[in-house]
Amino acid sequence: RVAMFGAPPASDGARDARSVLCCLCAIPMHPNPSGMCVECVRTQVDITEGISKNCVVTYCSQCERYLQPPKHWIRADLESKELLTFCIKRIKGLQKVKLVDAGFVWTEPHSKRLKTKLTIQKEVLNGAILQQTFVTEFVVEWRMCDACARSAANSDQWNACVQVRQKVEHKRTFLFLEQMILKHGMERDAIGIKSQPDGLDFYYGHRSHGLRFVDFLGSVVATRSRGDKQLVSHDANSNTYNYRFTFFVEIVPVCKEDLVVIPFKLSKEFGSVGPVMLCTRVSNSLQFTDPVTMRQIWIDQEKYWRQPFRAAATAKQMIEYVILDVEVDQSTRQGKLCMADVEVARSSDFGVNDTTFFVKTHLGNILQAGDTALGYDLTNLQIVDPEMEKYSGKHQGVVPDVFLVKKSYAESRRRRRERGVARNWRLQRMQVEEDEETQQRSRGSADRMAQDEELFYQELEEDEETRAQVQIFKDENAINANVTAAAGDDDDDDDAPEVPIEELLDELTLLQRQADDEDDENDLDDLDDSMQE
Repeated sequence: RVAMFGAPPASDGARDARSVLCCLCAIPMHPNPSGMCVECVRTQVDITEGISKNCVVTYCSQCERYLQPPKHWIRADLESKELLTFCIKRIKGLQKVKLVDAGFVWTEPHSKRLKTKLTIQKEVLNGAILQQTFVTEFVVEWRMCDACARSAANSDQWNACVQVRQKVEHKRTFLFLEQMILKHGMERDAIGIKSQPDGLDFYYGHRSHGLRFVDFLGSVVATRSRGDKQLVSHDANSNTYNYRFTFFVEIVPVCKEDLVVIPFKLSKEFGSVGPVMLCTRVSNSLQFTDPVTMRQIWIDQEKYWRQPFRAAATAKQMIEYVILDVEVDQSTRQGKLCMADVEVARSSDFGVNDTTFFVKTHLGNILQAGDTALGYDLTNLQIVDPEMEKYSGKHQGVVPDVFLVKKSYAESRRRRRERGVARNWRLQRMQVEEDEETQQRSRGSADRMAQDEELFYQELEEDEETRAQVQIFKDENAINANVTAAAGDDDDDDDAPEVPIEELLDELTLLQRQADDEDDENDLDDLDDSMQE
């Protein structure tokens, strides 16, 4: 289809005073710079000359990526703007014309053909602007990329391994880390992922991929790392060396809701805080809160590893308390926290004795009389830490009998399960290969892993800041089942927090990665070669 701007079609009536004759066919027409009608211009000029109409693109069916020569593989969905941009860049000769419009022409998904419809403009014949539309066909050739070919041939052909470890009794940190990895697409370059008793092993085909993953871990959680290399082969003639690189990443053994004893030297740096504080936030820095004084401190990973310390008590040691009375001090409000004087009693003491405790807590905005809360009973919990002996005399801090950590929704969740109401959301999971040692102990650890997952799900429901860092997706089957289970059931006492439906993503397919931030693998190969030499 050809159109020429500045040359309206001639009328069927008699030639008027403003019309001229075409210099080739003598048909009356309106004047234009070329002196020819549209049909004659089409026979004389083809602005698509020199533009390729047939092209070939390479596609890896394993990882669903397209090859951008020489070695760069990008991800793009069918008929997406990313794929359209990729196809247009593959067409030769478009630099000499002006691209006006572009789009896909529908083809069968299994036809291995892609068609694009392009509209271009070009100045021809004494300044006349000619517009033309044409179709370009792309033949899709299937070929496995180097990473997929290496993985299919032998999964052990890796050049870099990142060993992530945390010396704690649970896996909640790795569940959060898994969601952060999936959100940022850091698992895409991994050849394989293996589960270990105290962590995960990530295998990569390039050393630079492993280094990038180590840097990512340091930006998400507080870590320290070290690297090592092992000589695999050496060519004496060309003086080249082939190494395997291993990176060990250790995550700090302190988790959210843990009770810690702050080292005396660190306490003095922060103005004599502590000695016992509660970990209330974990990222690449650790936040600790003193519920007695409402003081909060942040300890970054460098400062932590200079004076490391472990948790004096973990979430597994918390017990349930019943809130008898609450007196809130609004003058001490700090964001979501507020100081309150609370009278509590152990749930296990009801009907046995009348023992109660008067404590200060930072949960004044959350707790009300009649609620239940989880906390640490320091009257029965023995804290053995050499740093406690240094807090003496004028440096002796106040250690309360009870540390309240969070409000408990166990009863509300139990009633919800009895009604058959399930969570209307789900998370994406990585494909992790179980280690032999882990498989042998899988029977005993399955219940513990299920418990860790439940606690992690509860944390997502209760903590908005943690939930904002994770991609949560709708579970349509659970939503439909909940509507059926909730029909005719009105429970006004159900105060358990839920993930708002506005925060849920529509489909799990939204996690298909785009290649906006992928690095050039050719540069990575050159970087690996230079580092190995």
